[in-house]
Amino acid sequence: MDTKSSSESEVVTIDVLKANDLLRNSGYRYLDVRTEEEFKKGHVDFDGALNIPYMFNTPEGRVKNPKFMEQVLPVCNKDDHLIVGCQSGVRSVYATIDLLNTGFKHLYNMGGGYLAWVENGLPVAVGPMVQTKPDQVISSSKTGSELVQNKPDPVLSGPTG
Repeated sequence: MDTKSSSESEVVTIDVLKANDLLRNSGYRYLDVRTEEEFKKGHVDFDGALNIPYMFNTPEGRVKNPKFMEQVLPVCNKDDHLIVGCQSGVRSVYATIDLLNTGFKHLYNMGGGYLAWVENGLPVAVGPMVQTKPDQVISSSKTGSELVQNKPDPVLSGPTG
């Protein structure tokens, strides 16, 4: 018996090498759904990469960002071509499902997440956060991030995903 929802079966996962190719050559944008702290320590080096956390770390554990879609919609159109990534490829699946359910059409989940990106020697950046509005947590590597080739520690404390 298949217990997957119809949206789950629509999630297409690609590896980091394909994601890198699409970002560099096919007009895709990168949406990093990790926490601010994770993003600050290192992220996919791509101009205009967005950071909108899907979950937050709390003393009780991780909780879903109740404003995730509210924060995505002002900066991403439903027809945008997006690659969604996180630390290991778990949170990004859930974020991709939410995006599909909201009507986004051109999405890929980046399998293996940032850890796989680093393991494959792809370029990473370390940079400051940018807030476009006081109530939005959005980061962009377009803000003068320093390019670092495989130097950030991809192993962060706490559960990954």
